[in-house]
Amino acid sequence: MAERGVEIDHSTIHRWVLRYAPELDKRVRPHLKLTNDSWRVDETCIQVKGEWKYLYRAVDSMGITMDFMLSAKRDGKAAARFFRKVLKAEHTQTPRVLTVDKNAAYPVTIEALKADETLAAETELWQSKYLNNMIEQDHRNIKRLTKPMIGFGSFNSARRTLSGIEAMSMIRRGQVKEISKGDSLSQAKSIEEIFGVSA
Repeated sequence: MAERGVEIDHSTIHRWVLRYAPELDKRVRPHLKLTNDSWRVDETCIQVKGEWKYLYRAVDSMGITMDFMLSAKRDGKAAARFFRKVLKAEHTQTPRVLTVDKNAAYPVTIEALKADETLAAETELWQSKYLNNMIEQDHRNIKRLTKPMIGFGSFNSARRTLSGIEAMSMIRRGQVKEISKGDSLSQAKSIEEIFGVSA
């Protein structure tokens, strides 16, 4: 904006983020490359109005983001809701292996999802903190961007902002078809095409 001689208050940028971040996430989804069938699932804490909420995230064995979900609670119901969300995505496939941490809610949730045939009976569950290091490291990008924000003012603003952060991360990593990792020109062009605008 400064390069174009436009003065904008930070609160205007904030409103833009809340308005367009979820839309970017929604429009990017149909263009995402297919992920593999080895999942790494974990949750990280995000502060909202002084309270800790939980951001569930999943990546495949190549570190490619599969999906994410902000939840008020860290329990079996939240985990089941997250797994169903990931399985419904067009760019994911039924997991052959699910790697999670030692959270006691995961084995019970996985068995319940197998019982109602949401998950294939052959899906293996591995509980290993060491094998889940990949997603633990991946959380750092989210933390790096949210830490300067000193928490969110509401659950809704946190959900909307995080959807934009995750969508931009997927674009930068080259997860969108016809975009190479680190190619900022094709990334900008892709966003222009997604929104039908030109910079």
